[in-house]
Amino acid sequence: MTIHDSEIEALRVQHQQLDEELEEENQRPNPDSVKIGDIKRRKLRLKDNIARLSRE
Repeated sequence: MTIHDSEIEALRVQHQQLDEELEEENQRPNPDSVKIGDIKRRKLRLKDNIARLSRE
């Protein structure tokens, strides 16, 4: 496993954790739209980083 592979895996784990956090927030009676937007932006940033590392 290369350094990039381990970095990608760590980013994927973080992305999955954000998926779970997003799901929990959406299950609340009154989901916080600001928090949801923040989670989605963080997920997108992680996805972009994963894609960038995958190309290297």
